[in-house]
Amino acid sequence: MESDRPRHLSPIRTLKRVSGRLRSLWRGADTIKSSEAAAPHLLVVDNEESICFSMKEYFSHNGFIVDTAKELEEAEQLLAKGDYKVLIQDLRMGPTQDADGLQIVRWAHEHNPDTRIVVLTAYGSAEVEDEAKSLGADAFLRKPQPLSQVAQVVRGLLESPRRWVSPA
Repeated sequence: MESDRPRHLSPIRTLKRVSGRLRSLWRGADTIKSSEAAAPHLLVVDNEESICFSMKEYFSHNGFIVDTAKELEEAEQLLAKGDYKVLIQDLRMGPTQDADGLQIVRWAHEHNPDTRIVVLTAYGSAEVEDEAKSLGADAFLRKPQPLSQVAQVVRGLLESPRRWVSPA
């Protein structure tokens, strides 16, 4: 008798399934439901699934409710209907060499001025960093960056007052 389950799951799907089960076991279902009301919402926007997955796992285990987006349009939709405390945004979202992630930085700052914005990219320069900050980014980090350091920056932003920037 054959099962309806696929014989081979991708490593990412397997990790997602297992980590969700482990999280439920470690915390207990009641703990998850009661902590969600007070947990800050975070959005990770990166076209690399492995980065979205690892950030979601790390920040979820550290008290955040995390959504991810791999495309600009998806990020805009989530930002439009969500109340995110923090946005972690990559700059290059597609195969081009453009810093199209700056569009999301601008859009997020204009539509959600209280959202703290962290740009995390492997393709930064001093000019791009200045532009990102002028568009509303609070922090600019270069990949690779240990998740613990990204979390430290995020916590610092949440604990400090918002510096207001008028978009360019």
